[in-house]
Amino acid sequence: MTKWHPDAAALSRPVYLSLAEQVQSAIAEGHLAVGDRLPTHRQLADQLGISVQTVSRAYEELIRRGLISGETGRGTFVRAAKSEPDPPFIPQRVDEVIDLSILKPVCDPLHVEAMKQGLVELASSLPPSVVLSFRPNTLFARHRAAAVPWLRDCGVETSAANVTLTNGATAGMTIALMAAAPPGSTVATEEIGHHTLLPLASYMGIKLRGVAIDEQGLLPDALDAACRDGTVRALFVMPSPINPTASHMGAARRADIVRVAQRHNLSIIENDPLGPILEERRPPLAALAPERTLYVTSFTKCVMPGLRTGYLVVPDRLIAGVANRHLVTNWMATPLIAELATRWVESGFAMEMVRWQRRALRRRHELAAEILAGIPHRGHPEGLHVWLPLGEGRPEATFVSHARLQGVAVAAGSAFAIAPGARTAALRISIASTTESELRAGLGVIVNLLNSDPEPVLLAI
Repeated sequence: MTKWHPDAAALSRPVYLSLAEQVQSAIAEGHLAVGDRLPTHRQLADQLGISVQTVSRAYEELIRRGLISGETGRGTFVRAAKSEPDPPFIPQRVDEVIDLSILKPVCDPLHVEAMKQGLVELASSLPPSVVLSFRPNTLFARHRAAAVPWLRDCGVETSAANVTLTNGATAGMTIALMAAAPPGSTVATEEIGHHTLLPLASYMGIKLRGVAIDEQGLLPDALDAACRDGTVRALFVMPSPINPTASHMGAARRADIVRVAQRHNLSIIENDPLGPILEERRPPLAALAPERTLYVTSFTKCVMPGLRTGYLVVPDRLIAGVANRHLVTNWMATPLIAELATRWVESGFAMEMVRWQRRALRRRHELAAEILAGIPHRGHPEGLHVWLPLGEGRPEATFVSHARLQGVAVAAGSAFAIAPGARTAALRISIASTTESELRAGLGVIVNLLNSDPEPVLLAI
């Protein structure tokens, strides 16, 4: 049995989370080692003067985080460090927590009603091919044609032959990486970038090279320097404010990035799940260099989360390669959802929902600007989040833990670090993931913490 014990005086509400944070901090600080056995639920409850159920919830939370494991008949033990990274968001919504950690669009009962009505209409006029076809090229011909005007609203001019339907942006970026970067090759990307890119590249045998950024995103000179050894085969980039730091790359910067890509013969994977939400759109890289850009977009961030379908636009030279990789990973996009998305695109309803989302996001950003007044942060009026750098002397992990103990979940900037040493002491705060009243309350907690003297999480040694 370990000699370390939690400090009852340091527990705060919700108590189970406070207890879980104390144990996690003790593991991180080395006060609890791998293999140490923790007290039983009853022992710890008696020691701290709390209920057994509270201890059980704390242990369940620690098991969910991969920090401890229970062994029947033996007890509960500290586990070895996880080999897989944690997502920046909490995996499931907890009733007591205001979740500003997950990136999603503003949702309203109208979204649920629209989906219900769409499915009713789909059921009443369902083409047999949607449920019986096994041939993607035949089934999706109409869907690809409907994608062309939608993509034009995203700033991309293309033909139906260059469009692949996917099950959302994640599937699109996976297929694009497979087509543009063979195993063993190197892909350049922003030093603070897409949180799934690191594990995905690892699974695919691809190396990542983080490139320095500024308030506009990727720095052309830094990209050029990263490519000089000739090993970089592709660039993965998010020039729209969907990227973690909420930067919005200017038109001149985009042109500079394209010139560097042309100089080093890089394929470009452009991830743009916001699609047509930005009213004042800047030319996508796919519009500046269509011959080398694989453009990824989807409906989940701009229309509604449950509409999990999207488009991957590819150059002529990669059409066959992308089709093959799509077949072996997904075979094809889910026909029912693709059919619903196409109907909404054709009827104009999807764009109506984009305009609704644009207005809702602007209201959320006005609210965030009011509450965060005087606190440096970056956001875009039609983006889904703000990026809030933490000042010197404010350890990121401690701040995130303190916020969670006060009932607010935010994403730590370090979850998005690609390059070792990238300055990531910051928070990514979703402004769209919950109600306006919860957003106001959650931002208020963050402001209060920022205005308080930073203190470490207390440990009893």
